Amino acid sequence: MARILIIGAGGVGSVVAHKCASVPEVFEDIVIASRTESKCRALADAVRQRTGRELRTAGVDADNVAELTDLIRNVKPDMVLNIALPYQDLSIMDACLETGVHYLDTANYEPRDLAKFEYKWQWAYQDRFRDAGLTALLGSGFDPGVTNVFAAYAQKHLFDEIHVLDIIDCNAGDHGQPFATNFNPEINIREVSARGRYWERGEWVETDPLSWSMTYDFPEGIGAKKCFLMYHEELESLVMHLRGLKRARFWMTFSEAYLNHLKVLENVGMTRIDPVDYHGQQIVPVQFLKSLLPDPASLGPLTRGKTCIGCLMRGVKDGREKTAYIYNVCSHEESFKEVGSQAISYTTGVPAMIGAMMMMTGKWIRPGVWNMEQFDPDPFMEQLQIHGLPWTVQQTTENEK
Repeated sequence: MARILIIGAGGVGSVVAHKCASVPEVFEDIVIASRTESKCRALADAVRQRTGRELRTAGVDADNVAELTDLIRNVKPDMVLNIALPYQDLSIMDACLETGVHYLDTANYEPRDLAKFEYKWQWAYQDRFRDAGLTALLGSGFDPGVTNVFAAYAQKHLFDEIHVLDIIDCNAGDHGQPFATNFNPEINIREVSARGRYWERGEWVETDPLSWSMTYDFPEGIGAKKCFLMYHEELESLVMHLRGLKRARFWMTFSEAYLNHLKVLENVGMTRIDPVDYHGQQIVPVQFLKSLLPDPASLGPLTRGKTCIGCLMRGVKDGREKTAYIYNVCSHEESFKEVGSQAISYTTGVPAMIGAMMMMTGKWIRPGVWNMEQFDPDPFMEQLQIHGLPWTVQQTTENEK
């Protein structure tokens, strides 16, 4: 059984804490830490009420390696689950190396002053983690995370080669707010307003933000929704690890209200990430905007509907062309009923728990820095079915069309 340290007490951190607490045979001792310890104590109270488990709490500045190192040495965890902001990935990785513990996160590092999503900074830690005998598992959320595992599962069981990959993320939920983001507003707006990027025949192709769209008919009653091409970090590793891949793209749905609000905010400069002078003080517009928007954690009781996230793939098996679609549908209402969070947080937090389970049970332990698709997908896929994210496979071969 394992002792774990969870850093981050927001919407996703809450799901991770609840789900880890529900598996006492794996996670014997759980400590939650964040900059504001009162949030951790409130979360620990919620977990106690739902599961009966007692969780310990701590305060820590995740940007401060010395503070992190002291905390880890005091807690003595077997691994750290980084559910903080992507800006803090490297400081937490440094602290894990300093203290000799395993590491997991849900999103790749990005600099505060540059909206650039790349794994290069974390991949550069490969030798240090390998030489220390430690495992760092990157991107154990849903996308990235489960989508990587879906692709690995398809490569192992369904295809000889995957030629085309489209990752499609649909949030068909409605929270009733004029404008709100389903996860950290600063990270969400930086991601959505960045230039699109997809991979085709060995090259990256860039597009203007949200300039490409398609309509996709989602299953289980969700129906047709407009999807927009974006860049998402799992593409960077998947194009390296899928055999025969010729094209890889990522798509996400947005409501007209969301897009209209975002366009106005962009036009007036509120999505800028560079500091501006305001009465002699330097403020970052998107950070100020974040302070005005609803806390994503507050949207749980308000949100109705479903999410659908999956991988649509075309390729060949035994010489015949084939299409496969692997997806999960998750209910906002059911997620809130179980752990008090909406489905966006739920679909990220459950895979973080399962990734930690894979590591702590020895199924996914290998010294170095790894992306999700580099491990055996089968035990992870099995746990998805057990812990609240059941998946469906739809397949069509050439002669069945």
